[in-house]
Amino acid sequence: MDRLVHAIGGEPRDRGELLELLRDAQAREIFDADTLQMVEGVFQVVEMRVRDIMIPRGQMVVVDYDATLKEIHDVVIESGHSRFPVINEDKDNVVGVVLAKDLLRFSGSGSEQPFRLDDIMRKPTFTPETKRLNVLLKEFRAARNHMAIVLDEYGGVDGLVTIEDVLEEIVGEIDDEHDTEEDDVAIRDHGDGRFSVRALTPIDEFNQALGTDFSDEDFDTIGGLLMQHIGHVPKVGENAIIEGCKFRVLSADSRRLELLQVTPPVPE
Repeated sequence: MDRLVHAIGGEPRDRGELLELLRDAQAREIFDADTLQMVEGVFQVVEMRVRDIMIPRGQMVVVDYDATLKEIHDVVIESGHSRFPVINEDKDNVVGVVLAKDLLRFSGSGSEQPFRLDDIMRKPTFTPETKRLNVLLKEFRAARNHMAIVLDEYGGVDGLVTIEDVLEEIVGEIDDEHDTEEDDVAIRDHGDGRFSVRALTPIDEFNQALGTDFSDEDFDTIGGLLMQHIGHVPKVGENAIIEGCKFRVLSADSRRLELLQVTPPVPE
């Protein structure tokens, strides 16, 4: 320790002074910039709380407790995530967590094993939005858990947080094979006549991409058009046909649509 203090130029009196000494030591190339970034990230995590990094409730990708195996598979494939909160009716009622890998035993045309979500659903972990990130990270490690549902002060679901979110505050952005620029694409063509469409996609953009002719006089987005046609906020797995165009809801909460699967009519 004494050698380290000598190397960085003296004994710091507080955290701020320690960081300044470390930055000066990096400038003198005693260690590299990546190491300094991680050290600064550790200090930052101690100060931050869950609410600072959580995925907001509206952006949570969930599966419905009553969803079929096919519907759950579609959500898993489209999102590319590995863990999904299981909700019963709305996102304030998270009843479990399902892992994509636990669905593998039911995959394939030769699988005859009956599917019951209760058989593979795991108990959810909840955490308050005010918890410090360093405490959460310790809990994740101790419980070998990777995701927690974030609760607000009234006990409602405010979002979710993963161990990856915490680690990214220390080591920087962690990209995997699903973290591409295409994740922000409003319309994705799967090449088999099916499209994944964000509910907030403007109707004129939707028409241009899928060759439809929906009016945007009353609604701006394709999600608004679908909600008006059905007459309520559709639940995950709900279907509708508008002018020959087939819609199925892949992701939604009690107030808004998020992601749709669309099969446009085949041109004559």
